Amino acid sequence: MSDLSLTVLALLALAALTAGFVDAVVGGGGLVQLPALLLGLPGASPVQILATNKIASVCGTAASSATYYRRLRPDPKTFGPLMLFALAGAFTGALAASRIPREAFEPIVLAALVAVGAYVLVRPSMGEETELRFDGHRHLVAAMGVGFAIGLYDGILGPGTGSFFVFALVGLMGYDFLQASAKAKLANLATNIGALLLFIPTGAVLWDVGLMMGACNLVGGYLGARTAVSRGAKFVRIFFIVVVSAFIVRIGGGVIGIW
Repeated sequence: MSDLSLTVLALLALAALTAGFVDAVVGGGGLVQLPALLLGLPGASPVQILATNKIASVCGTAASSATYYRRLRPDPKTFGPLMLFALAGAFTGALAASRIPREAFEPIVLAALVAVGAYVLVRPSMGEETELRFDGHRHLVAAMGVGFAIGLYDGILGPGTGSFFVFALVGLMGYDFLQASAKAKLANLATNIGALLLFIPTGAVLWDVGLMMGACNLVGGYLGARTAVSRGAKFVRIFFIVVVSAFIVRIGGGVIGIW
């Protein structure tokens, strides 16, 4: 970090703080943090950027996960399998990431985000209360499927992972937005750990930058989780729509070549 100016360090710290807050409420902080790392560390390789981003993110997800767990006490029968299969999916995805071109995924991600945002908008009552759609082993299978599928996506690419977890837990499994955010954070913590199990042994992490940003991400994650819990499911739903809309603009602009 001795090579970085105070301006760049301030940019990275602010981006990490913001990313931690956004991630804690509905996920998607990577769309704030990754561009900041790309701008601030132009000489770093793509793998170093991804690995450093994961180190910073895991600090925030750990803080927000702990806050959600203390305040909401989510059911371990759901978040346990969800986390386990999310970790496995992320590790598998990280192994495949270098073999799959990013360009092949962005149009698919954009279409998925548009569909998710539209679905939430046309169903204003969705996610206000928990009305589980599965019970018994079917609930367990659904949690494992959601965990592995979205974990795989996070390992390969990543933007919007937390939001996809929230939507799947609300739209597919029937949780309210607040409970879904709590479980999504625990699952996102697992995906970050799964990817780091691959990145750390390869020496890809830029530890000084990653830990500095991690401290800021942790503060943002703590504040975001406390805000979500105090404001409730309606606040999380509105925040979800705003963040998904921002994703659509950000990824859509890249797909059509605006930036």
